[in-house]
Formats: sequence, structure tokens, C-alpha cells
Amino acid sequence: MAAEAKTVSEVISAEEPHKPYVSPSTLLPEFTLRAVIFGVIFGIIFGASTVYLGLKVGLTVSASIPIAVLAITILRALPGRASILENNIVQTTGSAAESIAAGIVFTIPALLILGLDIDIVRTSMIAAAGGLLGVLLMIPLRRSLIVKEHANLPYPEGTACADVLIVGEKGGSDAKTVFLGFGVGFVYKFLMLGLKFWREIPNNILAWYQNARVAAEISPELLGVGYIIGPRVASYMLGGGVIAALVLTPMIKFFGAGLTTNIFPAPPGELIGNMSASLVFDRYVRYIAAGAVAAGGVISLLRSLPTIVQAFRSGIKDFSGGKSTEGAISRTERDIPIPYAMGGVILLLIAVVAIPRLEVDWISALMILVFGFFFVTVSSRITGQIGSTSNPISGMTIATLLFTSLIFLVLGRMGAGERIIALTVGAIVCVAAANAGNTSQDLKTGYLVGATPKWQQVGLLIGALTSALVIGWTLDFLNRTAINLLPVNYPNYTVPADQLQGQWVESPQTQDGKTYRVVQFPVEVDPGDGRTRIAAGKYLVGDDNKLHYLVNPGVGGIRQSVTSTIPPELQGRTFLEGPNVRKTGQSRGMDDQMYERVIVTEGSREFTLLVDANGAPRYSIEEMTGKLDAPKAALMGVLVDGVLTQRLPWALIMLGAVISIMLEIIGVQALPVAVGIYLPISTSATIFAGGLIRTLVNRVKRRDQPQSLAEEETGKGVLLSSGLIAGGAIGGLIVAGARATYSYVNKVPTSVAEERIGIGGQSWITSGEWANVIALIIFAGLAYFVYVIATRPSKQAKG
Repeated sequence: MAAEAKTVSEVISAEEPHKPYVSPSTLLPEFTLRAVIFGVIFGIIFGASTVYLGLKVGLTVSASIPIAVLAITILRALPGRASILENNIVQTTGSAAESIAAGIVFTIPALLILGLDIDIVRTSMIAAAGGLLGVLLMIPLRRSLIVKEHANLPYPEGTACADVLIVGEKGGSDAKTVFLGFGVGFVYKFLMLGLKFWREIPNNILAWYQNARVAAEISPELLGVGYIIGPRVASYMLGGGVIAALVLTPMIKFFGAGLTTNIFPAPPGELIGNMSASLVFDRYVRYIAAGAVAAGGVISLLRSLPTIVQAFRSGIKDFSGGKSTEGAISRTERDIPIPYAMGGVILLLIAVVAIPRLEVDWISALMILVFGFFFVTVSSRITGQIGSTSNPISGMTIATLLFTSLIFLVLGRMGAGERIIALTVGAIVCVAAANAGNTSQDLKTGYLVGATPKWQQVGLLIGALTSALVIGWTLDFLNRTAINLLPVNYPNYTVPADQLQGQWVESPQTQDGKTYRVVQFPVEVDPGDGRTRIAAGKYLVGDDNKLHYLVNPGVGGIRQSVTSTIPPELQGRTFLEGPNVRKTGQSRGMDDQMYERVIVTEGSREFTLLVDANGAPRYSIEEMTGKLDAPKAALMGVLVDGVLTQRLPWALIMLGAVISIMLEIIGVQALPVAVGIYLPISTSATIFAGGLIRTLVNRVKRRDQPQSLAEEETGKGVLLSSGLIAGGAIGGLIVAGARATYSYVNKVPTSVAEERIGIGGQSWITSGEWANVIALIIFAGLAYFVYVIATRPSKQAKG
């Protein structure tokens, strides 16, 4: 094996020919059973956490470095010395899950937002098809992008991961930091979200400012995300949150306060003057944000156009390179033979068309091939130049969906079912492009450490297949565990008998003891009264053929629940019209009875109650924290639905697009700001806190000793944050599973299960006057913990 090696940065910057850490003539254990097994296990864990994170904030973070660190430590503890090449196979196999999960959560949840259902098998097939396509199309490009362009394309994440593997080979490792972060994140999340020992979202209503709401969701995974993405992007996201919460929402409230009729897309009875800040966001700001994200994604794609053209030309030029046989080339230059790879692409497309469940025809398959090849080539090169974090995958997916939808429109394929096919095409291309970028980073790591490309490519194919199975299940699981029923009232609409489906027997069950049938609207319904639109979705229909409940999905649904638990400070009181009580109309309760809806202001807090004729509160309408917004997927759904059905509030969407254009004109990157507008300010505020800690840590580190970019990206702060993300996400999954199990066993709604498991939910710590302060103090302790660990010196390699 190589003697004392140079650092990766020195190797790249040197003018001498590239010499990998492990020479081509050296044979070491590489593609071993234990390496593949651990890679699959890590892929499942980080894939599941990426699904959770992507649905929550619309962002993902690279899993390669934390997996590499964990691989070094765990394999070192097993009998038989693990080689650097084995560790590389573990991170290569495991990291495939992160990119595939990103591609899925950015597209498939749009089905739920459009009122359709998620099919686990279908989702897994789409994930597998896109993941395999990204790896297979990347194989012919490896020599061009990784070998020939070695000095020009640094692939920052891949280079940093190679640094980690080489340091680990010399005896250094910071795996304890990852484990520490995982443990702290898991325990913190379980105590807060599961047992409810402190408030998850401290918030304050600004009664003097149109009842605008400021809040912070103090979750460990959001803090970790903020630290990893850094202060610049985090501040952009907070800026978007401020625009939504403190500009757009108060503005809509101010100008709509005197209106006496509802304004589409709000349903009848919901007047802007009576809406809470969160309801204004759901009804109006969400569409403005969707337009902003769409425009920001397109702009980011256009900004990368010169790079895209250059990348595609280079890819075409060298796509057929490397036709030598295995026996004629060295170990470190052996790929899966290109004819095998291209044969795999053809077989994959045939399978996609042949499987009826995917509903893909040859025209759609051709679009998958064309868009897939184009964006795989582009993604591979862009990640080499600016890294995976800045890769405009959203823009690529938006372009694919728009072109696909427009082609369908020209062909006259405008039915509701065509949206599923368009999203399938977009999802496969999105997964392929994301996984191609990840594959390129992994192949760069292998090139630096001296791995065998063929075995890395096989590991990536295995990782893509195994993680696809878990990703589809995780997405469906997260949706089902957070589904709740919302009472609705559309007195002027009667469901046609031929649209009614079977009886509602799924979870959650209604609390009124009545039997309901199901109707599913794939597009918005116009009742014909000139002022109402019924949103696409699944509804429960009573014996009177009227809509009684909305089946509110856990992913992309309305962040609202109706519960019979009245806040302690309001119990035993009555609420009639008064200075701090506003009546806002009639609403249905969970017992299927009609009540008066009132908004009660108590100091800096605001409560929405359903009260009986005597003013006694019967139900409380609260924010449901278990919902996952899926911001990128919501955007994809809006685009497809808008082109194919033309049933959208286009004025709101255009307002958002103009906001993004304005931001670009003044020199601000629009896409992260737009994502911040879509997310609640509670999410972006915590992400900003993580970015702020990163700023403080970097200042301390640079004052003590200057650090390279690679050292920053592999420091204790990043590793701890990776652990916080995984621990917080897995904790969230376990809490969701516990609620679902309790709900199923005891035949109670999920909201009731949440209340009973959360043993601290009604204490003064979580609902008293000092609840916000206590929660923020606890979060400050977590933030200080991250700062202390991040400023400690990393373990140095042994001499």
C-alpha cells in the first residue's frame, strides 16, 4: 500500500500525475459481504431520516461523510483489519439512499396534495428505476468527468469524504461525535415530541400587528440542518419566513379585514378578517410561495445554463469512451462494461413500460430517456464544480415536469390521470439526476483513495435497490401516522351518487359513531354558487350525501386539528361576544354537530374554539405539529395541476413569481428565500439558529488556526449535526409509530393517542404562562452544546 500519503488537497493541487492512496497494483479486501451489509444498513437509516427531513424542510444533506466515519469505527471493531477500500464501499453503498430519497420526496408527495393516494409498491418501483438509471447513465461518463477532468472538477463532497477515509486509515476518527449527536438528538426529540416535557413550538401572537404569529420549532434536526447548510442559505430561508409571516400575512389580513364574503381559495364562511395567521398562510400565502419557488427554480436553472450546455457537450463527446477490456487496464480503471450498462438502461425502460402499475407508455418512456440522459450529464458535471448542495435539482425537475405537461397538453392528454404519469416521469428523472450527482461524488472519492470503480458501481446499484424499498414504505408510513379528520361544511353541494365509493373503514375513525362513505376528488370541484371551490382530496360523506369530514393527509395537509382537549387556562369559562372574543361563523365539530367558532385573545396567545349556545367551549382548533409540509413536492403538484387542469389561483402564483424575479434583480438568490416563504417561520427560524452557531464556530476556529474547506466540512460540528439530524428524524419516526400503534390498538384518533402518550402535555411547563421561555431555555442549552462540541479540536491522525 502507499506509504505516508499526501492530503487529498495536496494531491489535487500538485502538478505531478495522479497517484491514488492505494496503488493500482495493490490488492486489498474491498467488495466484501460485511461492507455491503453495513452499507445497506446505513443506507436504510439515513434514507429514512432523509425522507423525514426532505418532507419537513424541502432540503437534504449529504450522508457520505457521516457514513464513512461510522464505517471506519464499526469495521475497526470487528475481527480482521478493515481496509480503506472496504470503508469506501460502505459509504458508497449507503450514500445512494440519501439522493434517491431526495428525488422521491421532492415529487411523489404531490399526489397527496392533488387529492390522490400513495402506492408503496409504485413509489418503490419509481425510486428503484430512477436510482438505477442515474448509476447506469453515469458509468460511461466516469473517465471523462472523474479521470480526464481530475484537476478541473474538485467534487468537494467527494474530496472531503476521501480525506475522512485517509485520516481513518491512519487511525483518526470522530465517529463518537456522530454517535453523540444521534443519541442527543433522539433523546431530545422523544422527550419533546413524544412525552411533551416542553413545548415543541414556542410562539407569540402579535395582537398589535394584525395578529401576526412568530414561532420557532426547536427540533434538533432543524438545528443540525442549519449548521450544515451554513449561515448564508439559512439567513435566506429566514428572510423568506419573515416575508411570509410578517409581510404577506399581515398585509392580507389588513386589506381583507372588511370583506363580508370569502375569497377563493378559502371555502364559504372563512372570512379573511376572522382567519388566524396560520389559516391565512394555508389559504393564500402557500400559493404565493409556490409561485416564488417555481420561479426561483427556473431562474437557478437558467443561471446554470452555460454550465449545462458545456456539461452536456462534454458528456456527449466522451459518452462512449473507455472501450478497453478489463484485462487490458489497471484495477483502478475497471468499470462495469459500457455495453452492459447501456443494455441495463434499455431493459430498465422496457420494464417501466411493461409494468402496468407504473402507467408509463412509450412516449413517456422516451421522455424519461431524453430528460434523464440530459440531466444526469448536467448533474454529474455541476456537482463536480460547485458540489451537491448547489446542484439545481429542483430546477431540473421543474423543467422536466413543465415540458412533459406541455407535451401532454399538445397531445390532448389533459385528464386527471395524466398528472400521475407526468409526476412519474418527473420523479424518475429527478431521482436519476440526484443519484448521478451522488454517484459522481462517490466515484471521485474512490479515484482519490484507489478504489475499483466496478465494485463501487455495483455497490451503488445494490444501495439504490435496497433503499428504494424502505423509502416508499417510510413515505407512506409518515403520511398515514399523521392523517387526521377535519370537519367541513359545504351546505350547497351534494355529492352525486355515482361518485361515492365504499365505506370508510380506515384509520382514523370518526368520533361521532356514524357510518360514512368515501368520495375522492382528483381536481377541485365548483359547487356552482359562484364563490366556493372544494379542494381536491378525499372526503367522508354522510347519509345526506353532504361532505362532513376532510381526510387531511399527513404529508402536505393542512396544519390543523380539532380536539376536545381545551387549554387549561380556558377550562370552566364561557365565551360570548366581547372585547377579547370574536365570533367567526358556524363550524362542524368532531361529533358532527354545528357550533359557533370564536377566536379568543389571551395576552400574547390566540385560541380558536368551537362553543355551544351557552358559550361553553366544546372543541379547540389547534396547529398540528406532526404534519410534514413537503414544500418541493407541493410545488411540483401545483405546476402539473396548473398546466393540465388550469384550476389554480394564478394571481397568487404570479405574485410569488414576481417576488423571486425582484430578489434576483437586487442580487439575492431567490430559491432559498422562496423555500423560506413556503415553510412556516417556525422552521426557518431554527435553521437560522444553526447557521448562526456555524458562524460563531468558524470565527473561533479561524482565530485559533485557519481551516481549509475540507477541514470545515469534516469537523466536529458537521459530524455532530449529522448525528442530530439522524437522531431527531429517527426519533420522530418512532414517536409517529407509537402514536399510530396506540391509535390502532385502542381505536382512538391519532390526536387522542398523541395526548395520552404526551404525559407532560397539560403541565404548566408546556401550556402555562412561562412555557415559551422554558422551551427556549432548553433549546438554548442544546445550541450551546453544539457550539462547545464544534469548537473542540478534531482528533488528529496518528503519526
